[in-house]
Amino acid sequence: MAASVQGGRIGNLPAEANAFVGRRLELAEIAGLLGTERLVTLTGPGGVGKSRLALRAAHAAKAGFPGGTWLVELSELRDPDLLTNTVAQATRLTEQTLRPLLQAVCEHLAGSPVLLVLDTCEHVLDECARVAQELLASIAELRILATSRQPLGVPGERLLTVAPLPLGERDDAVALFTTRASAAVPSFVLTDANRPHVAAVCARLDGIPLALELAAVRLRGFPLHRLLEGLDSRFDLLVSPARPRLARHQTLRTAIGWSHELCTPLERLLWARLSVFAGGWDVEAAEFVCHGGPLDAEEILALLASLTEKSIVTRDGEGPVVRYRMLDTVRSFGAEWLTGLGEAEAVRRRHRDYFRWIARQGEAEWLGPGQRMWAERLTAEHANLRLAIEECLTAREPETALELTGTLWFFWFACGFAEEGRTYLERALRHTPEGGGPEHTLAVWAHRLVTVVPDDLEAAESVSAAYVWLAEERRLPVPALPLTGASLAVRGESARSAVLYGSVRQAPAGDGGAEFFQLLTLAVQAYLLASQAAFERCAAVAERLRAECAKRGELWMRAWGDFFVSLAGIGLGHPDEAVLSAREALTAKWRVHDRIGAAAVADLLVVAQASRGEEELAARLLGISRRLWHAAGLPQLGRPDLTVFHREFERRLRASLGDVRFEEAVREGRELGPDAAIALALGGVADPNGL
Repeated sequence: MAASVQGGRIGNLPAEANAFVGRRLELAEIAGLLGTERLVTLTGPGGVGKSRLALRAAHAAKAGFPGGTWLVELSELRDPDLLTNTVAQATRLTEQTLRPLLQAVCEHLAGSPVLLVLDTCEHVLDECARVAQELLASIAELRILATSRQPLGVPGERLLTVAPLPLGERDDAVALFTTRASAAVPSFVLTDANRPHVAAVCARLDGIPLALELAAVRLRGFPLHRLLEGLDSRFDLLVSPARPRLARHQTLRTAIGWSHELCTPLERLLWARLSVFAGGWDVEAAEFVCHGGPLDAEEILALLASLTEKSIVTRDGEGPVVRYRMLDTVRSFGAEWLTGLGEAEAVRRRHRDYFRWIARQGEAEWLGPGQRMWAERLTAEHANLRLAIEECLTAREPETALELTGTLWFFWFACGFAEEGRTYLERALRHTPEGGGPEHTLAVWAHRLVTVVPDDLEAAESVSAAYVWLAEERRLPVPALPLTGASLAVRGESARSAVLYGSVRQAPAGDGGAEFFQLLTLAVQAYLLASQAAFERCAAVAERLRAECAKRGELWMRAWGDFFVSLAGIGLGHPDEAVLSAREALTAKWRVHDRIGAAAVADLLVVAQASRGEEELAARLLGISRRLWHAAGLPQLGRPDLTVFHREFERRLRASLGDVRFEEAVREGRELGPDAAIALALGGVADPNGL
């Protein structure tokens, strides 16, 4: 889910899939509570519409939260220890920081009013309470809107119970059923004649929104009076004389169960097997994981279409990026059915094996023309990758856990999930002895790659400081080069450790890892040459790096070749050429979602544009750079007052532009949304509303 910018307001709220119906009083109450309370929790049973109500309320509240409105979806989270990672990822904080991640999240969100929506908290309730309490204590302008079947139990929490929809003939339940029925059967119209039947259906389903939506879809196969008869007979079987009305949670389960009975046997089997997925799936994944027995892989696409028509499955996207998902309550029903069939363990293993294969494919093709595709695909499959790793760890398969976590080195390292990768690698390594086989070697190497080494940060900062002094003494044309940015951007703190503290013999023997190590070595050589002001030699090594990457059609490391060619161009007094190479690097880094790399290239563009005499543009880029480093959650570079590079350029540009214009230009850059900021850096005119 990409971050969006709307009218200067940032966030990640998804568009609403269909029309929101009713709940005017609840929306007004939530709006009022968010103005006075720090934590508002919507409680109620499953299927009552808590998540949808929270999303609608968050959309309505966006104007009051210039710091962003951020949705954190927790229904797919299995490991409470990854809750903070999930918050960081949802709010676009890159997980590469020396500080505790929760502290980095607090600093990332601080500064202006922010709304955080924690959706479906009940299965990680204790950790949600702990994280929410710390966030609220640390961020004065934060508001949290949570949804949960149980209260979080945090001091100051304000509860709002979400009840089923009102049941009168002209109330919200009838309006919702009518809206969804008209969408399912365009010829359906609410009339005075059928209104009592619709009201009776709504009453039978206790006004529970999910039950109403499932029932409305049934009109594709039943006329309204038959739908009501079917519900009556189904419910009568379950109602005892001593209990004239079903409990609401039983009502929902009965409605889902009735939908289940109306499915064909193969549709039911697919529904059950699909319940092993987390965060959705595509057709290929469903075919691999869910085939077997009476269910052929060739039948699955048609069965998915049928389940989609019945609203059991939801379809997202078009063309080659179509994905499917199930609501949490519907998936839970399928999971129970799968357990009853005795297939749960076997299907979970197929799920694990499929995503092991996906990881291997991604690793083998990472250094090639499919790099951007793999970055996007694995980010979309993030929840399923987590689930596959958890399956390995839970099933006590240490070699498989090592292989999977190690094979994903490129995902942890290059796609912004270093903190999570480090956690999983450490858990896998704890369960295996030293000196294991190739899986152990791969995991150790991957762990080194994503582990931040504080000494390297200090060394990189010393290099920057030394170059500032050298430039002053020799009156070089460029006052300071962002070598700290260069170090961090190629993961100098981890990449240099891998190269300087380990030999090539310790590189992984796998397809992509060994090649990547060779390219990484060239990048670090270019960095070290630049730090010595050996710019011609730096350019030569960087050109070798670019050529090696071009052979493979690779983007991520090729961008570091562009970066160091640009860096050398600045050092040699060729700022125009430096700008062109830096823009190439920035384009690639943005495409593969490398936010740290983008921040480092923004630093480089500050230097290049200042060297061309574009002081105002350089000051705007300095503001952009500060924002990008802040979003990355990194120490020093996220705090310009502690960074040699930013401190030096602030002094130079302030002297050139004057205090007032300098501050205005930096603020203009810092306040741009991400896409608008990148557009400006690439030479376009920035649109404050984004691209």
